[in-house]
Amino acid sequence: MQGKVEICGVNTAKLKVLKSDETLALLKRAKQGDKQAREELIAGNLRLVLSVIQKFVNRGENADDLFQVGCIGLIKAIDNFNTDLDVRFSTYGVPMIVGEIRRYLRDNSSMRVSRSMRDTAYRVLQAKEKYMSEHQKEPTVEEIAKLLDVKREDVVFALDAIMDPVSLYEPVYSDGGDTICVMDQVKDSKNTDESWLEQIALKEAMSQLSDRERHILNLRFFEGKTQMEVSAEIGISQAQVSRLEKNAINQIKKNL
Repeated sequence: MQGKVEICGVNTAKLKVLKSDETLALLKRAKQGDKQAREELIAGNLRLVLSVIQKFVNRGENADDLFQVGCIGLIKAIDNFNTDLDVRFSTYGVPMIVGEIRRYLRDNSSMRVSRSMRDTAYRVLQAKEKYMSEHQKEPTVEEIAKLLDVKREDVVFALDAIMDPVSLYEPVYSDGGDTICVMDQVKDSKNTDESWLEQIALKEAMSQLSDRERHILNLRFFEGKTQMEVSAEIGISQAQVSRLEKNAINQIKKNL
């Protein structure tokens, strides 16, 4: 099959994608002890895990291992998600998956960190997970410091100490020509964690649209065509293009 990629024996080309209402319904059933709903939630969010591990594949780690660790984070997110709060599952799930992978990388790091610093870091991570479980969002450094009654600087130093080091010469992109390394992007303000999470959220929101709506948005905003050009290409009136475009944008805003 063209485009087929297998990871941990899973054919990623056939992974199911759940809609927002389906996810919420399954989460509520899972909270009531429905094991089948929990299994469907896991299977329906494996693409989310795949999206997250792309951030870590250039660190020399085995993709299958990262995927399995990411699935552990996904399961924790499902089990701890609060359906009573008005929060999208992916908003809570992505940081949980990222945290699980970073913990795995930290525990397998060759860097030696003092016992006291490591203990502080573990307390910080535990406080972070507890806060996320209660509030369905990531805490700030100040909030973590207040919860643990420690200085803000101690929280920052502890987290920095357990981060997996990356070489400045580690390649991050290559299209057959010159390779772009980490050092080429040190001052890149666009490729932040926030921007990366927004891209995942936008991709998920786009997946909720119909094929025609996605096609219209692609022609309008990625190929720069006018509504008249789009109407001529797909064979509908300019008014219909305008209506579909507006509905699609409103739907994306709602999902985000």
